[in-house]
Amino acid sequence: MILPITKLGEDILRQKAQPVAEVTDEIRTLIEDMYETMDAADGVGLAGPQVGKNMRLFVLMADDNVRRAFINPQIIKTSEELGDYDEGCLSLPKIYETIRRPVKVTVQALNEKGKPFTLEADGLLARIIQHEYDHLDGILFIDRGDPDFAQKASEQFQRRQERAKLKELEKEAKARKIAAKLAAKEAKKSQK
Repeated sequence: MILPITKLGEDILRQKAQPVAEVTDEIRTLIEDMYETMDAADGVGLAGPQVGKNMRLFVLMADDNVRRAFINPQIIKTSEELGDYDEGCLSLPKIYETIRRPVKVTVQALNEKGKPFTLEADGLLARIIQHEYDHLDGILFIDRGDPDFAQKASEQFQRRQERAKLKELEKEAKARKIAAKLAAKEAKKSQK
């Protein structure tokens, strides 16, 4: 099932997510829904808070085309070497910024079967892990870039959301107007 993706401005994106107490069938279903949602949105990663779940879990699929779930992840090591990359986020559509992050990470987590694993990652996989891990701590990628960019991105996103809401209201008003005209025609017909 495709889940709604939370957007900038929704409180859950700024909250610290809670650990998953137990890996249950419900959690496994959520993970499958998150993969489906991520694929439908053309994303490479998706964290619990991005689908309205205050849980320390995320899914991803990097350039190796392997689906991976991380439950209660902990980044235990990062490289000193840093690299720049243009990042985007499904919770801030159409906004991109060059972000500097460690090029390698080591992460420990549970998989969807509840089995612990340790993964050493570099390149795009390491970047996605860090990006999604940040979501679990209420951090967005714009917080890692230039503060002026973060402010501008937030304002731009807010204006875009306001325009979308206005369009939706106009669409609803038009639909009500058409419905009223149809009702008036029906009323005239029934009077004849």
